[in-house]
Amino acid sequence: MWKGYFKKLAAVMLIAAVTLTVAGCGKPSESASAGTDPTSSGSAKVEVLNLAGGDNGYPSPFTHSSRGPGFSKMWLVFDSLLERGEKGPIPWLAEKWEISSDGKEYIFTLRDNVQWQDGQPLTAEDVKFSFEYFAKYPPVANETLIDGKSFIEKIEVLNPKTVKITVESPLAVALGKIGATRIIPEHIWKEVTEPQKNMTKEALIGSGPYVLKEYDKEQGMYKFEAFKEYWGPQPSAEVIRFLPISASGNSAAANNIVLAFEQGGLDIAEITPDILAKYQDKPDYKVLENPSFFGYRLLLNMEKRSELKDLQIRQALAYAIDEQELVEKVFRGAAVPASAGYLSAEHIWYNPEVKNYEFDLEKSKQLLAGKTLRFKLLLGNSNEEIRIAELMKISLAKAGIELEIKSVDTKTRDAAVKKNDYELVLNSGGGLGNDADVLRTVYTREASAPGSVTGIPGYSNPELERLAKAQLYEMDPQKRKEIALKLQELIAQEIPLLPLINTTGYVVYKPVKYEGWKYMYDHHNVTHSKISFVDVK
Repeated sequence: MWKGYFKKLAAVMLIAAVTLTVAGCGKPSESASAGTDPTSSGSAKVEVLNLAGGDNGYPSPFTHSSRGPGFSKMWLVFDSLLERGEKGPIPWLAEKWEISSDGKEYIFTLRDNVQWQDGQPLTAEDVKFSFEYFAKYPPVANETLIDGKSFIEKIEVLNPKTVKITVESPLAVALGKIGATRIIPEHIWKEVTEPQKNMTKEALIGSGPYVLKEYDKEQGMYKFEAFKEYWGPQPSAEVIRFLPISASGNSAAANNIVLAFEQGGLDIAEITPDILAKYQDKPDYKVLENPSFFGYRLLLNMEKRSELKDLQIRQALAYAIDEQELVEKVFRGAAVPASAGYLSAEHIWYNPEVKNYEFDLEKSKQLLAGKTLRFKLLLGNSNEEIRIAELMKISLAKAGIELEIKSVDTKTRDAAVKKNDYELVLNSGGGLGNDADVLRTVYTREASAPGSVTGIPGYSNPELERLAKAQLYEMDPQKRKEIALKLQELIAQEIPLLPLINTTGYVVYKPVKYEGWKYMYDHHNVTHSKISFVDVK
């Protein structure tokens, strides 16, 4: 099936080698079908969409990779009660919901005539089963945990279409987390006791708009076909193919993507600012600028290197890194210096008043007070990360801080972070548009226990932890926002990790082929967005 297509793609790649060197919070007493109902926009369906990709694991909730491309492929197959729309969470499997006045009970009403991809009906029993199964067998992302413990007290099926979920305490993030949990079929999973090893065809029976038809792990290829009996907004493509070529890693790969796009092998491509003029304001192309919800940061292990507990040392590091240089020399202007308060400037609760650390070598030297420090820096092997590390090494050396750089593949780097096996790590990831509770999960002691791919080993701050907990339990959105603003101020003063830059970047596509690309309200990549692949307004 793949052979003929990939002969053509291989030819494109050969030419390139020669010619070119991814949550809303509800109010108490809320009755909702909040957000936009996923009705049809009337757009035409395309036969095939070809996208750049690579291996992101088997797309069940238990076996996909833990980064955006892995989640997005799994979302094509598995639905949730709510989905992420362009402006916020939108009704999906649940057509409406009610929240009790005390904020502890959530009643979801399911849509009519929803069926699994094997033809069995989806009922409230499947919803109940999914939450209980995930509590016993955690998926890649377990949305129902707070600091490693489930916040759900009990789940009751009221009738085949209605389920009531009771939480232990009112939580600002409860609706978003419950709504984002993928629903799996009880009749498939009830006898499975090792879901991380379940690579069967049945493991990919979901209720989503697409069915996985082909997967080649070695080649990193996926073929999804539209689920003909899908209950909701119709799939926008008959077939979606993810092909083994990625823009991350080196400039040759990025060039390959652009050439494949121009020759029709791909239907959307990431582009750099230096070639933007070639496509912008041209009738055959449409260009989108990504929101700055993906970024690079420097993680500090204060258990391995206790001197990093000294605020002046952390400040010296911050002042000695020229973020604007990274923007210009690494990302060619398609990025912005990150806020020291962590949240992106495009986040709805971004605090523009936080302390920031503009490049100042003299101030860095003053803070070091004659000390000479040497750290081991671990990073991935992407072209961007290597270049960032090289530039940081040069500027930090001028302040008296030496870096020993070690580049490994991304999986090895992430594994080292989970095991706290590093001194400094250059890390990257999205989520910078997520609910402000991300500040708690990144910066507090409980949430940054071993196993986190962020985390700050050896760091704790009672006031930071107090504010982080307070925003979690504050049900008044305005009061919660005020806490989040204060939390960003404290984070920026403390800088337990160093946010470096947030990328923007561009994608280009040909509207004559397909123009249904949509951003989720809190995510930076249209190809990770489920609503890009269904005919929803």
